[in-house]
Amino acid sequence: MSPSPPKTYRRTRKSIRRLLYLALALGIVYEADKYFLYSSLARSARTFWLGCLVATDYKINFRAHPPLADSIQALHTRNAERLFDLLRTNGGLYLKIGQAIAMQSAILPPEFQKMFSKMFDDAPQKSWRDAERVILEDFGKTPEELFGVSFTGEPGKGVLERTARASASVAQVHWARLTDGREVAIKIQKREIAQQVGWDLWTFKVVTRIYTWLFDIPLYSLVPYISERLLLETDFVNEANNSERMADLVAGESRLRGRVYIPKVYRELSSKRIMTAEWIEGVRLWDKETLTRPWQGGWRQGSPGCRGAPLDAPNRQEVAEIIRNHPSKERLKPNRDWWKGANGKGGLGVSLKDTMQTMVDLFSAQMFLWGCCHCDPHPGNIFIRRLPSGKPELVLIDHGLYVQMQPEFRHQYSLFWKSLMTFDNKTIGEIVRSWGINNPDVFASATLMRPYTGGDGSTSAGIKRTMSAKEQQERTYEMQQQMRKGIREILADEKKWPRELIFIGRNMRIVQGNNQYLGAPVNRIKIMGTWASRSLVDSPDLSYGAKLLNLGRHMLFKLVMFSTDVVFYSSKVAQFLGRKSNLEDDMEASMKKMAGDMGFELNHSVFKG
Repeated sequence: MSPSPPKTYRRTRKSIRRLLYLALALGIVYEADKYFLYSSLARSARTFWLGCLVATDYKINFRAHPPLADSIQALHTRNAERLFDLLRTNGGLYLKIGQAIAMQSAILPPEFQKMFSKMFDDAPQKSWRDAERVILEDFGKTPEELFGVSFTGEPGKGVLERTARASASVAQVHWARLTDGREVAIKIQKREIAQQVGWDLWTFKVVTRIYTWLFDIPLYSLVPYISERLLLETDFVNEANNSERMADLVAGESRLRGRVYIPKVYRELSSKRIMTAEWIEGVRLWDKETLTRPWQGGWRQGSPGCRGAPLDAPNRQEVAEIIRNHPSKERLKPNRDWWKGANGKGGLGVSLKDTMQTMVDLFSAQMFLWGCCHCDPHPGNIFIRRLPSGKPELVLIDHGLYVQMQPEFRHQYSLFWKSLMTFDNKTIGEIVRSWGINNPDVFASATLMRPYTGGDGSTSAGIKRTMSAKEQQERTYEMQQQMRKGIREILADEKKWPRELIFIGRNMRIVQGNNQYLGAPVNRIKIMGTWASRSLVDSPDLSYGAKLLNLGRHMLFKLVMFSTDVVFYSSKVAQFLGRKSNLEDDMEASMKKMAGDMGFELNHSVFKG
């Protein structure tokens, strides 16, 4: 019997070769993606994988007694962590999307609220070499040539800090002083953003389309508008246009002129990825202590830069020494804190009431009078300076995210707000149904950010009846099913629903959070209602007959508004007598109670960031 031939393991060797080829191909794709597409493919793949994982998890476990989770709360927690980690890992435009989620998280489960309250727009800064390449690509000049600066302390040249003063998801900001004495903030887009943005928005659209189909929530129709707004945030020409238009509008409005300041944009030093604007010295809105501590800067003196006053030049000898001996700690801008006094404990000494009044006036004018609304008014985008009169001057920066309201919609929105103040349920119902919304009570409450008590209360009463006999887990499940139903009712007719409401609501929630943080020094609801009513008289695109009719209605409205003053000042007296909560706190507590009955759980603390 002849011996059998030795085994050659042909199939095994063939399989190994295929695996090696596949690994090699994947490695080449990975490296090409990393160096040519700035990891856009990897980011998209990561997003699709996590999207499928989260969708599967909810499909299996979103029920009263989840089979693979301890509770619905545990299900929310693990998926909130997954989503948060994805957005932080991917960075770039994903952080902007995360911020959009954070601003809507007042109607998300508390587990998402807690996680996304950490979603701030900060990111590691890129190297100066990357920033330099963007300048060279956009202008064909080096930073030294474009801005007339020297990094070696050359006499007669300006100076520029290569270390960014701030870094966010899309861009970073560098300080410079030009040869003509202007101090500027140079906002430079991160080089990878232009390559990533198309992939990121495409991924966002696909994932939202899948979730719309999978969970029967009509979200996809909103995606094109949201994507357009996010894309415009990466176009600094658009931001410059918004900034200059807002400066013109403020200058033309006597009620805001001298109280609000918009930094100048220097077009000759700006492009689609670079924006050079006036440098602002001031106190951020979140620094309540510095805003209110006593002024030690001298009588009839304003804080540095107020009303656009020139800033004092840095000491040339100190600059030269820093450049020569401490290039890695490049902080060339002078510390202009003389107004804090010798002990450094002084402040602007401005009134929080005046500060907040100016803020609410500004954003009310944007919504109701001009139809040109800044949608990112968080405390980091607002500086306060002291005028020589002792009054505050509000400086608004970062004009990338705006919505433009058509006159017809703006008039409807103004009338809607006015009707909310006077409990005109017939007008409220007509307006919101023309917007394709089937639940006026919920939408009115969401707009006011307090319970709207003028409706018939049918929504809340109906839900209470259906939930009265449920045990805790089943009640939680039923509440969140009602939440989904509420979203569907608000987006009942997707074709009619005004997309602008997404970002207008964001503006109002942030302003409400700012007022609450400062102790609710003003009656925000009354101020906004008054601007809404008055805008129907002042709007330049209304006929004289309509304006005259609206003027009579406005005078009647002013009488009605007296009742809100009674409530507001009663709350202030209670605060003075030792009560810790303020009017915004009271409204939020009432809103939480009503929302809990309706299947929502609110947490407006996410807007304080």
